[in-house]
Amino acid sequence: MKLSSLNKEYDKLQKIYGDPSLHSIYNGGFEENPDICFVFMNPTGRNVASMPGWTGPYHPWIGTKNIWDLFIAVNLLDKDIYDEIKSIKGSEWTPEFAVRVYDNIKKHRVFITNLGKCTQIDARPLKDSSYMDYLPLLEKEIKIIKPKVVILFGNQVSSIFLGKKISVSQTRKEYFEKKIGNIKYKCFPIFYPIGNGRFNIDKSIEDINWIIENFIKNEG
Repeated sequence: MKLSSLNKEYDKLQKIYGDPSLHSIYNGGFEENPDICFVFMNPTGRNVASMPGWTGPYHPWIGTKNIWDLFIAVNLLDKDIYDEIKSIKGSEWTPEFAVRVYDNIKKHRVFITNLGKCTQIDARPLKDSSYMDYLPLLEKEIKIIKPKVVILFGNQVSSIFLGKKISVSQTRKEYFEKKIGNIKYKCFPIFYPIGNGRFNIDKSIEDINWIIENFIKNEG
């Protein structure tokens, strides 16, 4: 199975849970045993790839600025690409630039996805039941790419993915195992670093650096 085979299912769910004028956002990055699979919540209309007429890839965070502060801080993005992201407006992202950014993400062996692929106009919260409809599809993504570790952002995403109540403030530098197919994956809940969670970005950076040092570098 290829990742692209899931896109039709994501598009069906966009019509149910997303804004009908926007395109669903899929995933992007290194697809063959990446070091890290980052799982965020769901996209918003700030992602310019969701807009009608976009001809480039439907990857997370295209046309946004703040999330890349996290990736540069944990050395998962090159500085020249970061500086270019910060120097242009979201509307100035071209399909070609989006490909360049994600080529750099691939270089760092990172895969970026959301639990929910439904794009909404704003950052209104999704119900647990909506995310649950996406969970089997995310599990298929992970089964396809086989990441070394999975990093889950925020209480809601972590709780739904792991099937138990999670408080990221109580589980820092702790992992939970989840079996998908015949593989057990180490899953790390961490603070959500964007929007209202921006004030926790330093904790997110600290925990990601700890995960890389202890579970990526040491594993070779």
